[in-house]
Amino acid sequence: MTVDPNAATQGFPPPPPAHRRPGAARYLVPALVAAAVAVGLGAYGKTHHPAGTAFNLAGFSSTSAVKSWLATTAFAFALVQLVSAFMVYGKLPGPSWAPTLHRWSGRVAFLVAVPVAVHCLYALGYQTYEPRVMWHSLLGCFFFGAFSAKMLLLRSERLPGWLLPLVGGLVFVVLTAIWLTSALWFFRTFGVTT
Repeated sequence: MTVDPNAATQGFPPPPPAHRRPGAARYLVPALVAAAVAVGLGAYGKTHHPAGTAFNLAGFSSTSAVKSWLATTAFAFALVQLVSAFMVYGKLPGPSWAPTLHRWSGRVAFLVAVPVAVHCLYALGYQTYEPRVMWHSLLGCFFFGAFSAKMLLLRSERLPGWLLPLVGGLVFVVLTAIWLTSALWFFRTFGVTT
């Protein structure tokens, strides 16, 4: 049997489509959402008249103590996120359930951070009366914007291998700076109190 190289190839599957690079929208949409979230939170915090308190939990001496302990809890889970991310990416040895640990520690950190943000925005607003407070306000808004971008990027396919760790690392660094300018400052100023 001879094969005619010029014959039509109707019986063969079509060639796979050429591998396309991700479009700019894949990166632009998360960046725009991040900016909108950060600016929206900052605008709300700046225009909202601070209420002085948003919530209090029994057993704590003040809302600042509640906020500091919740922020410390969120930071502790963020540390678990960091270590488990190194396990997931093979930079540290880890158990097979490291990805599950990474996902759940992130969820808990975020859920614990939300009441802290609500208290900051509703009770205190966006303040700039001293450098520590200004940086805390700015970084708090930036954190939730960067976190929003990270969550959107998680669902994207064919991202460069460096992008998600970079954004995740940025979220961790910003959360660390927020914790340093709030909870650690509170504990150093008023003592480790409940």
